[in-house]
Amino acid sequence: MRITIALTLLAALAAPAFADLQNVQVGGSIYIRGNDWFNMRDSGQNDIAFVEQRTRLNVSADFTDNVSVFIEVDDYSVWGEDFRSSYLTGVDSRGPAYPGNAFLGPNGDPALFQAYIEAKEMWGTALQARIGRQEIQFGSGWLVGLANEGNYPFGVSFDALRLTYATDQFSIDAVAAKLAENSPNFEDGDADFYALYGSYLGIKDITLDAYWMFVRDAATLGVQGSLDVHTFGLRGAGTIDAFDFDAEVAYQLIDYLGASSDAWGANLEAGYTFDTAWSPRPFLGFAFFEGVNDDGDDAPFNRLFSAWEYGMFLDVANVDLSNCWVGRAGVGVTPCEKIKIQLCGAYFGLVEDFGGSSEAAAELMLSGTYNYSEDLSFGAGYCHLFALDALEDGTAFILTNGLTRPVFTDDADHLFFETKIKF
Repeated sequence: MRITIALTLLAALAAPAFADLQNVQVGGSIYIRGNDWFNMRDSGQNDIAFVEQRTRLNVSADFTDNVSVFIEVDDYSVWGEDFRSSYLTGVDSRGPAYPGNAFLGPNGDPALFQAYIEAKEMWGTALQARIGRQEIQFGSGWLVGLANEGNYPFGVSFDALRLTYATDQFSIDAVAAKLAENSPNFEDGDADFYALYGSYLGIKDITLDAYWMFVRDAATLGVQGSLDVHTFGLRGAGTIDAFDFDAEVAYQLIDYLGASSDAWGANLEAGYTFDTAWSPRPFLGFAFFEGVNDDGDDAPFNRLFSAWEYGMFLDVANVDLSNCWVGRAGVGVTPCEKIKIQLCGAYFGLVEDFGGSSEAAAELMLSGTYNYSEDLSFGAGYCHLFALDALEDGTAFILTNGLTRPVFTDDADHLFFETKIKF
């Protein structure tokens, strides 16, 4: 915490004391998604159907000396439950959100999503500082991402100081973020996030990354102590002619109330775009997240703040699938300039099955997007879940970073429609 305060003050002092306003811009976006999960038999639940909407409005102001300010408010809510939900009188006495606030997250009240000061080319160098509440994405967003689309697009922002030094050959990011402040003391009861992320850009169309991330969470345990997670990773991504790839591997050292363990995670996707009619792009993907071992003395791989969704049933809401490996394959086509269609299949197997079956589930999804204009698009999709032995038996411990299991145990279907506009 002392390091965070010192770095924040240093960056603040580096910004010029006086700057003239040069330019002001207003922007935003609206994202609407209608969801229907049905045929969820043997779960003791009814079908789930709702329309979610996230509205964002921002203003940016540019000053002299490469100083700027960005402020954004957003609102996430479900149609019919946040505003005028008493139907007749407009008095809302039932509380926000559709089935369970913990499941859907934010309560629909407008909130300050981003508010930061940014200074570029500090002291005539390639150094950039961003201070305040901000979005952060590293690489493809596999461990730290935006989560602005898909199921439950809550978005993720951090109260942080971010320093970036970027040239044509490389870039280095340093982040110090406060995740939770529950105590007047420097550490007890708080949660913090630190990261160093470096990228080498000296190879045409290729990016090579290396990073260290550290989360110290003493805010959620409810007991004396903390969960400490050190993550070390490597990533390579880019294109070679018509071939594209994104490969990442990470190793975690985990300390939970004094008990130490480690875990591995990996992600790979590769595709090839054919220069023919419809520009077909077949692709293959694989992901691996180590889980608790048979003795229960190893913590599972922690997905941190991932924006990757590997499925429409098993990896939604909190995006915390673990103790699992995922095989993916599919093909995307572009029948015309404005339409994109994709067919994708995924298989989910357990890393640790605790004596039961290691076959969890499979999914098959067909989706499409129509770009009505440069700013407005419409999308739709259908996904079917094939429940396999571990899911049917209730032994598929793959949620909450590998610590809990899904409540549904049978085949199910998911249908969605969405539209989004940016301005």
